[in-house]
Amino acid sequence: MGWIYLCIAGVLECLWAVGLKYSDGFTRLWPSLISVILIIVSLGLLSVAMRTIPVGTAYAVWTGIGAAILASCGILFMDESGSLIRIACIGMIVAGVGGLKLFA
Repeated sequence: MGWIYLCIAGVLECLWAVGLKYSDGFTRLWPSLISVILIIVSLGLLSVAMRTIPVGTAYAVWTGIGAAILASCGILFMDESGSLIRIACIGMIVAGVGGLKLFA
């Protein structure tokens, strides 16, 4: 169950990071409020996941999920570079997260 909480927390990390972009430095109320709520829920789920998953593994997977998803979304939707090197790096993040799960 800890891995499910961790994956949800990782996806929520992506959502609050995007929300931070749209909050314009916490100057816009609704994006700021939504981001803060998502931060609290994401960290709460991360903390619950850490009951059964070692802290180093949980944190690395949490940030890896966020990094891989946000980098992919940046390429697909935000006109960021989609070079083969960037895609390979995202693949290495995914492989690292998979390895941490496999060998936990």
